[in-house]
Amino acid sequence: MNISTFDKLQYDELKEIVKSFCVSGLGKQLIDKLQPSASLSVVKTRLNETTEARAILDTENHVPLVGISNIQNYMDKLEKGMILDPSELVAIADFLRGCRKMRGFMREREFLAPKISTYVYSMTEFAHIEDRIHASIKGNQVDSAASKELKRIRKHIAITEAKIEEQLQRFLKNSAYKEYIQEFFVSKKNDRFTIPIKAAYKNHVPGAIVEVSSKGATVFIEPISVSKYNAELASLKAEEVMEEYQILADLSNLIFDHAQSMNINIELISQYDMIFAKGKFSRSIDGIEPLINDHGYMKLVSCRHPLLTGKVVPLDFEIGDSYRSLVITGPNAGGKTVVLKTIGLITLATMSGFHIAAAPGTEVALFRHVFVDIGDNQSLENALSTFSSHMKNISEIMYAADRHTLLLFDEIGSGTEPNEGAALAIAILEEFYHMDCITVATTHYGEIKQYSEMHSDFMNAAMEFNQETLEPQYRLMIGQSGDSNALWISRKMKLKEHVLERAKSYMQRKEYRLDRLQSSKVSKPKNMDIAVEAVIPTYTMGDKVKLLDQNESAIVYRGLDSFNNLIVFVQGTMLEVHYKRVALELQASELYPEGYDLNMLFTSYQERKFQHDMQRGSKKALRKVQKEMRNQRRQDTEEQN
Repeated sequence: MNISTFDKLQYDELKEIVKSFCVSGLGKQLIDKLQPSASLSVVKTRLNETTEARAILDTENHVPLVGISNIQNYMDKLEKGMILDPSELVAIADFLRGCRKMRGFMREREFLAPKISTYVYSMTEFAHIEDRIHASIKGNQVDSAASKELKRIRKHIAITEAKIEEQLQRFLKNSAYKEYIQEFFVSKKNDRFTIPIKAAYKNHVPGAIVEVSSKGATVFIEPISVSKYNAELASLKAEEVMEEYQILADLSNLIFDHAQSMNINIELISQYDMIFAKGKFSRSIDGIEPLINDHGYMKLVSCRHPLLTGKVVPLDFEIGDSYRSLVITGPNAGGKTVVLKTIGLITLATMSGFHIAAAPGTEVALFRHVFVDIGDNQSLENALSTFSSHMKNISEIMYAADRHTLLLFDEIGSGTEPNEGAALAIAILEEFYHMDCITVATTHYGEIKQYSEMHSDFMNAAMEFNQETLEPQYRLMIGQSGDSNALWISRKMKLKEHVLERAKSYMQRKEYRLDRLQSSKVSKPKNMDIAVEAVIPTYTMGDKVKLLDQNESAIVYRGLDSFNNLIVFVQGTMLEVHYKRVALELQASELYPEGYDLNMLFTSYQERKFQHDMQRGSKKALRKVQKEMRNQRRQDTEEQN
């Protein structure tokens, strides 16, 4: 597999959706690393895990993975000899509790999930470590009950702080200092108990200045009466820190002693998080476990693209049994590209162990390589054209592909001269066929459809088109060729009938009209007088002329032809006359404003309205076209009979 395939088939977007069902970063990391596998045994295991997880989720309200977090960083710190802080120790205790609950949960559901329930037998419970941590840490702080020494130290700290508080309250109540005190409360500054004193009286109060206010109006003084108690308190605080550090070190060492078993627990919980995320994704799309094989046979039954939401037309698709190459035709925006992407992404999803949204009977082939050529690969950096970039991509694919390869080509051979493009596309498809690849390609070229019809191991398919509404139905029909409705649409948009008939004959027979105009060569006049006499006036659409024979005004519809005849519109009909039988009255530029649609002069209101309805896609107008199409087909059939 390559990055281009993943990008064009939106494989990483699918993984992001599955990741959203994980409860921790542990499972998300595994999904980030997940790659499609071509191994039949690996994919069978992956799919079986997902199926068992889905079975549990369908019968249980929840799986006890809540509260599980990624503790790998904490284990790495222990490997480096670092001491964990209280919050990190609590996270490890919570993780161990989650492992213990998951172990009990899975052992009780062995009948539902015989495969994944066996994983917990490699998981170790550490209830004694959980208890030690929770007994020693409360509120993300080392608890006094963690050791007798810590309890003694904190008791003395409380006694000393009480003595300091008592001395300071006496100081505040002493009338001798009343005038000096800025505010009557005890303030703790730099872990020392102080009294806010007016700056002007700082030398009148015995004690040490600990801090000065930002404006300098107040100084915070530690009275001399509490200095000895503050010194004692500082010593006790240092002892407290040392004892807390010792407790944290003991707990960290206890965890480090079991690091190997805990790392195994991390791996197992990561696997469970990923497996149940796959199961939750399966439940969200009502997915199934497809049949799988490694010999190229695919059968998709009512399959839906994993990323499409809303009303999606399901895909029925088959390849690899009676034919190994499929050529899909049909109109633009008919869903051909979506078919390719659905086939590709369903294949990658299955190879990753994801369930797919499909009906029972669906079978997916595993491939060593999945290559796609979809979309515009034009690169501004190397100035490659769209066509050459496609050829570069196909060339690289051709050197890397083998008999275990799925190929998906969108509009193969397009972007160049049609005859060369079609011939090249056929040669490419033929080469990949002889390399024993499974190939699905879309095209507009009739030559490729004909080749596919002639080759016994190729098959044509078409995107269904509603003949009543002339709208695509986005449904693949294998065994049929897609037809273009271009001639019918062009006829209703008033393209000349003889041009359409000629185009139809060119589609059936490559007998082109090659005759030349008799007046294609222009001869020079022998002298100026003759040249002046030979000047023929020019007429353009919309010019007003007078018919000399009838003494009536008319409007020019078509200018002079090779015989110097022009067509004029008079009294609702078209009339062909020689230029000598008319005289110019006013030019169109004098009669109509710039940009005026001159065709409106010769078209009835009803016809103009119909053309406008066709342009905006009116269903009523489309039904009228369809009715005429059916009548024309009926007439053609009667003429043939």
